[in-house]
Amino acid sequence: MSKVDRRILKTQEALKTAVIELMTVKNFDDITLQELSDKANVSRGTIYLHYMDKYDLLDKLIEKHINELRERCEAASDLDFVTGSVIWTEYFESNYAFFSMMLASKGAPFFRSRFLEFLIEEFKDEVDITKSKNEGLNKDLVVQFVASSYVGVVEWWFTNERPVTYQVLAEQLGALLERNCTNNPSS
Repeated sequence: MSKVDRRILKTQEALKTAVIELMTVKNFDDITLQELSDKANVSRGTIYLHYMDKYDLLDKLIEKHINELRERCEAASDLDFVTGSVIWTEYFESNYAFFSMMLASKGAPFFRSRFLEFLIEEFKDEVDITKSKNEGLNKDLVVQFVASSYVGVVEWWFTNERPVTYQVLAEQLGALLERNCTNNPSS
């Protein structure tokens, strides 16, 4: 695998940081390329060397975080829900600026739906409707319920500026997941 030039990584990081900072003060659709280039301290032409447009930049930023969450899911696949949730909530905490912007504001409504789609995929294998509390329920409905609830709780956490620690969030989300998902290693 070839190594990416540090200058390229530095420019891309500056652009990603700039878009998040600009979204704290204005709607994404209202951000101009000139504002983005000024904030990142790069030329407009440089933006086009890395991204097709500002939507491509935002899409790549979202995709980076979704992929990181996916990797963390895979790493936590053999853990119980409480322990596995700590891996996620710790990531939310360490990337607070991004997630709070995407979930606690109207900055990027498409992130919420992308996050929900991702969670639906992840929870499909965790729900078992053949036994226990979920017996006889519609699997798609249960998966939708669990994923939507998860997004809602995480959104609440960011909107309310982290009213509990990420560890408490993980413990309680994990406990709630264990009640609703029966295909977990600790059951």
